[in-house]
Amino acid sequence: MRRLTLAFLTYCVMGGTAAVAQISGGVVRIGIATDYSGIFAGLSGPGGRVAARMAIDDFGGKVAGVPVELVAADHQNKADIGSAIVRRWYDEDGVDLVMDVPNSSVALAVQAIARERRKLVVYAGSGTADLTGKACMPTGFQWVWDTYSVAASTARAILEEKLRKWYVIAADYSFGQAMAADLAKVVETQGGTVLGVTKHPVNTADFSSFILQAQATGSDVIALANGGADMINAVKQFAEFGGNAGGPKLAGMAVFISDVHGIGLESAQGLILTTGFYWDRTEETRAWSKRFHQLHGAMPTMAQAGVYSAVTHYLKAVETLGTDDPEKIAAKMRETKVNDIFAKDGFIREDGRMVHDMYLVQVKSPKEVQYPWDYYRILRTIPAVDTVRPLAESQCPLVAK
Repeated sequence: MRRLTLAFLTYCVMGGTAAVAQISGGVVRIGIATDYSGIFAGLSGPGGRVAARMAIDDFGGKVAGVPVELVAADHQNKADIGSAIVRRWYDEDGVDLVMDVPNSSVALAVQAIARERRKLVVYAGSGTADLTGKACMPTGFQWVWDTYSVAASTARAILEEKLRKWYVIAADYSFGQAMAADLAKVVETQGGTVLGVTKHPVNTADFSSFILQAQATGSDVIALANGGADMINAVKQFAEFGGNAGGPKLAGMAVFISDVHGIGLESAQGLILTTGFYWDRTEETRAWSKRFHQLHGAMPTMAQAGVYSAVTHYLKAVETLGTDDPEKIAAKMRETKVNDIFAKDGFIREDGRMVHDMYLVQVKSPKEVQYPWDYYRILRTIPAVDTVRPLAESQCPLVAK
């Protein structure tokens, strides 16, 4: 009997050692590459790090018998700095998963490094659709949104409200141009009309001429295919020119709840947008978001909630397989549905896009607000399949044609 017991214990110890040995360095290390003080700090930034920490803590701080460590760095919205950080993380610091990466140029640079090293990266803050298009790769995932999802989802949902005539104000660079093109295509194929498109330089301070021109066309909807400070300036000046008093609706293609908080409800009221997450939607989202608020001092954006979701999904795959091998983990993440505070029955397509429901919302007026951060009225749920570019149109080489 004693021999059997010793043999059993030896088997357990050896089995446990073998399982741990499949985790490189005896630790799972996650890196948050984000923007701490620039234009994306509010939508992602320090809040993304908080969300990742929450996911790790909710997992007990360990996975597959080893500790989970979190590192973070500010890429300063510069592709060369972001590349240097991620290259060091992969090559020297043993980082297994890079997360978040707001800013499209930085994200595409990181994608190239992850492809070369066959490493895992998940984007929550970046919106360029190229990450799951021509730049896609087997171990890269886009979790929350892209230029197509916000443009197409918003357009389809608003068109169902019989608002057919559109005018687009777009940022004159790849991000704005891509959104404007996707928006126009959806509007026209769904029976609407784009009356005109005005392009503006990045970091435009004065939108008055663009707004007056759009209002004069008799459009039902003025769509903002821009983001960050440009979007914020446009929304504020739309309100100054009486936009909230009647006339065309204002729709934002890339708006986060942090933007609305910064703009203020007096100016933002009536703005229509699409989001992948709203903190006050269900009891589950409220409970998690209040925990986040206690740690961060603000309610989560969809990017921050997406960080929590992606880190949780990754850790579940590591726990199940007992390894941090990037290709094996990526395959497990693809075959497993995403069910958490962010998504229900979400799934990852072959191009790396995580597909989930999104929500068409309208910003409330100040008199409608009942408590802090009570900003959105949900107009409709947009089914997951309607939020992503059809695979038949994909430029991703992983997609079978």
